[in-house]
Amino acid sequence: MDLPRTAWKAELTLRFRRVADRSVLAERLHYGPLMVQKALYPEGPGVCQAIVVHPPGGIAGGDDLSLNVALDAGAHALVTTPAAGKWYKSGGTLDRQNGSRQDGTFTIGNGAVLEWLPLETIVFDAADATMNWHVNLAGDAVYAGWEITCLGRRASGEEFRTGSLRQATRVFRDGAQLWGDLVAFKGSDPLMHSVVGLRGCSVFGTMIVAAGAVPAEILENCRDLKPDDDAAYGVTALPGVFAARYLGHRAQSAKAYFAALWAVLRPWYAKRSAHRPRLWDT
Repeated sequence: MDLPRTAWKAELTLRFRRVADRSVLAERLHYGPLMVQKALYPEGPGVCQAIVVHPPGGIAGGDDLSLNVALDAGAHALVTTPAAGKWYKSGGTLDRQNGSRQDGTFTIGNGAVLEWLPLETIVFDAADATMNWHVNLAGDAVYAGWEITCLGRRASGEEFRTGSLRQATRVFRDGAQLWGDLVAFKGSDPLMHSVVGLRGCSVFGTMIVAAGAVPAEILENCRDLKPDDDAAYGVTALPGVFAARYLGHRAQSAKAYFAALWAVLRPWYAKRSAHRPRLWDT
């Protein structure tokens, strides 16, 4: 007999501070199965790297996760994940009771830099997933982040036919909205196959950098890059925000494309070269 599953409620709060020439993880509070094991410094004391771990390995019906990251003035943190995030099917119906949710709030102080660079998210067929990201920038703070979403498990022959997905990312600087990106559809939605939607693709991703106007040379160098497959892609320079898109079928290609862009952009917005987290290559 299958026993009823208890939904996970989890919350992780992190605060980074600048102490002399060092960025430190000054506060770390967690409730439930969401945590950071230790602060890492693979590129020296100026950048604190934190790996967010979700021990259950996946998000199932009814789970509710919250990630809150704050950076005090002048701090620099790179936050990533050790493996792909997985959103399992809901409890059988697509409704609020059985749906899963993840909320992230990033508060970045003047002169601070936050890089949110997680590995891909896999949304299983019949999942009911809601993901919200809210970024608050103060003064000349910098945010660089990406999200790569895989619909279904194509390698296993599974397509995203009956699930539901809602994603929202909003970025504000000193209270004024700079960026808003909303996705909402079900597996049966015509947008899944429309030329103005996903065009039948199973992987889509967005990378943004909120760091002011992108220098023309940097923008041109980014436009010279392309994914290593036949995916649709492009970059745009908006007032105060750089944005890049990927639409294809391979999460690995999306990650490689965004990482290449990151290598071009980071010397501009962070005044340091790109230093890949080692776990990206394991």
